[in-house]
Amino acid sequence: MRRFAIVLFACIFSAGAITARAQVVPSATRSQLSLTAGVLGSAFQPDYAGNGIPEGAPNALFGVGGYVDLKLSRWIQLEAEGRWQRINEYVNISEDNYLIGPRVPIHQFGRFTPYGKVLFGFTNMNFQYNYAYGRFTDIAYGGGVDYKLSRRFTLRAFDFEYQQMPNWVNGTLHPYGGSVGIGYKIF
Repeated sequence: MRRFAIVLFACIFSAGAITARAQVVPSATRSQLSLTAGVLGSAFQPDYAGNGIPEGAPNALFGVGGYVDLKLSRWIQLEAEGRWQRINEYVNISEDNYLIGPRVPIHQFGRFTPYGKVLFGFTNMNFQYNYAYGRFTDIAYGGGVDYKLSRRFTLRAFDFEYQQMPNWVNGTLHPYGGSVGIGYKIF
């Protein structure tokens, strides 16, 4: 009888342990996957004024752009952006950027989320008086602040980038500038 009681107790205990696994998944482990797409307005110093020499241009370039942020988890995020800077050109010099890379949120302060990023890609550049056109490797170091307007909309209050084009024609070009925009959370 004693063996029967031990086996019965073990079976009941095992059955209870198996059904205990069927509880609701804790909210801390739910998927954080989200995708946000947005538009930007930008102002950049192209660091080129003509004659093949890296130097500050007398005019800032203005343009529009778009971005996509893919959030896989709290610390694993990816940003892709395209920017077309063709307004206020000095002697037809323009730059179009196509970049992608990691984005790291620093901390959330209420509705504000500052972040840092390092993006890699290329820049298509039009030289003075449409004399030449080139594609150059581009590395962008930057950061900014997002402000959550609602569940779906986010204001990109400020985004700054310092770019580096290491294989430029006569040295390294260092464009820099800022952007503002608005994003929509798709999911």
